[in-house]
Amino acid sequence: MTPKKDSIEKLFNEISEGYDLFNHLTTLNIDKRWRKKAIRHAVDGTSPQEILDLACGTGDFTIAIAKAACPESRVTGVDIAADMLARLRKKARKAHVEKMIRVEAGDAEALRFADATFDVVCVAFGVRNFENREKGLREMLRVLKPDGKLVLLELSVPDNFVARRFFKFYLVHILPWIGGALTGNRASYRYLAASVMAFPGPDTFKQILKDSGFRHIRQKPLSFGICRLYTAEK
Repeated sequence: MTPKKDSIEKLFNEISEGYDLFNHLTTLNIDKRWRKKAIRHAVDGTSPQEILDLACGTGDFTIAIAKAACPESRVTGVDIAADMLARLRKKARKAHVEKMIRVEAGDAEALRFADATFDVVCVAFGVRNFENREKGLREMLRVLKPDGKLVLLELSVPDNFVARRFFKFYLVHILPWIGGALTGNRASYRYLAASVMAFPGPDTFKQILKDSGFRHIRQKPLSFGICRLYTAEK
């Protein structure tokens, strides 16, 4: 594992305990609405699917996918941080969907799965933490079945000037303070804020998806562009 991957793994293990509360508190629970919109694109509730949730963290998205999917479907959650996955397992049992979910530690840039394994690959708020974004996207493409779908949520700096100024102030000053108060680890949340601001804009990221081999690429801004929903096909 590279030094950056080591640091990302360490960071998310350290903040795993307060991670869910932080997400819901700092977004006023709007993150749940974003996931619901993504699930409408990812899940066919009438037919069994093989669905991969990459950078799944504590599993809010993984569990929501399993609840929406056909009972014969299987949802595989992969994350680099073991402490995050431990929380996912507990939450899946509490939600009574543990039989539908397979959880394992892994690197999104070097997946162990065979080519054309999954009908859908999902990523919620994780691509910005990849060390090699293009390599991770090519891995997603590889494990997708022909005509399989990519569904991706990522935080974004809004296009509107006023919204952009407010959001940047919130990222730089408010978000790390809340994260530090909840977990005692303000530095980690400074990194997360910086990673949002450094992520490519929608036009650039759509081109990256195209260059990685995806087609039928679409992008939809959510909540004034604070979050963006990307969909694409193999």
